[in-house]
Amino acid sequence: MVMITADQAKGLASLPFLKTFVAEAFYYTAGVLMFLIHVGFLAYEGGVSRSKNLLATMLKNLMTLATVGLSFFFFGWWVYNGFALWPMTGPLLGPWTDPDTLSDTAKAAFVPVVGSYPWSDALTPTKGDEFTGVFWMVFALFAMTTSSILSGACIERIKLGGYYVLSILLGSVLWVIAAAWAWNYFGWMTSQWGVHDFGCAIVVHAVSGFFTLGVLLNLGPRVGKFAADGTPKPILPHNISLTMVGLMLIFVGFFFFLACCVIFIPEYTGITNIYGSPVTLSMLAVNTTLALCGGLMGAYVSSKADPFFTISGGLTGIIAVASGMDLYHPALVIIISFAAAYLMPKTAMFIEKLGIDDAVGAVAVHGVTGVISGILPGILAAGYIAQDGQAPINLLGQIGGTLICAVGLGFIPGYIASWILNQLRLLRVSEQEEEMGLDISDLGVRAYPEQVTLQPQ
Repeated sequence: MVMITADQAKGLASLPFLKTFVAEAFYYTAGVLMFLIHVGFLAYEGGVSRSKNLLATMLKNLMTLATVGLSFFFFGWWVYNGFALWPMTGPLLGPWTDPDTLSDTAKAAFVPVVGSYPWSDALTPTKGDEFTGVFWMVFALFAMTTSSILSGACIERIKLGGYYVLSILLGSVLWVIAAAWAWNYFGWMTSQWGVHDFGCAIVVHAVSGFFTLGVLLNLGPRVGKFAADGTPKPILPHNISLTMVGLMLIFVGFFFFLACCVIFIPEYTGITNIYGSPVTLSMLAVNTTLALCGGLMGAYVSSKADPFFTISGGLTGIIAVASGMDLYHPALVIIISFAAAYLMPKTAMFIEKLGIDDAVGAVAVHGVTGVISGILPGILAAGYIAQDGQAPINLLGQIGGTLICAVGLGFIPGYIASWILNQLRLLRVSEQEEEMGLDISDLGVRAYPEQVTLQPQ
């Protein structure tokens, strides 16, 4: 048995390779466990759908991983690193740009761009560095999550091909531009406007929620959702138990989603957020748990214990505090999460009364809550400066950044892209296919081939 002294153990802990391994393992582990979000989305959306659409719904969500994962490899990762300064303080960084002609800030921002191309050595097995690959995986999972938010809202009537186009546009272009601007150390919204979005409430949830709203306006409601006078009629989940289990898995996955919002690399003296200011995993543990609890309680009270709205409130609570949770006191987290989740069922029902069929309440849970979350730091954390040289958090910056992302990179592109697909007859299945069910019309199989007949006693 080999014995080492305390001083020797301290020396080992300071070895660069050990620090690198621990940091790399942190992202690898958290990234893989983030896949629980997508396991949850499969169950969540499958349970909400009717039995005749179960397999098509789950397959659509499964293939989101493939479409967005591949497109994020070929261009999405480059978009994140290439658009940080454009169009405000520098050119769109690309292979045609000479780094020597750039400002000092642009030169520093140019470094990760070089490693973002799919042919870069940074992602190869033998020449790659220790971090680019795991960072890519984490960002790709963020992108898949963004597109999965769209997936649930448009179940039971969207064409698979049209959905794949929209998922790639949202997951590998639009939210990535938002992240480059507002969730990036070099982003112009960060440096010039002071936009703060620790947990991606703006760049993921607000963008995807309002992109989804634009798509739903062109997609239209499911057959039978509204009466002739416009009164909404319930289309009940075929398996609410599966839906609730799915959301519980999403909750677990979001603990790791938020863990991947911290920066932990050997060159740093500690853990920071994407803006360079210090954070702790202790903060994540306390505030994420309290946001979940507060959200469940708020939606439970507001919906009078409706199971679907209640459990959706947990996710609402987490999103509501995500932008500023690294700065909020736990008591404030409880108040924000409760209030946002209390509003969520009422917002979802209001959207339904407007004639919009959002099957899972994605616009209310992600879009509206993401906007609320994005604006609140401008009030509750105003004046905080993440790093020297960056603008302080301020209300105008938070409002402006949130609206540009939600409307400019969310709603408007979602509406235009889905309108074009609709004109090309690539957006919605026929009424006959919808009545038959997408499992049969798209896949030719049933999820439950054995029919159970109840005999009277």
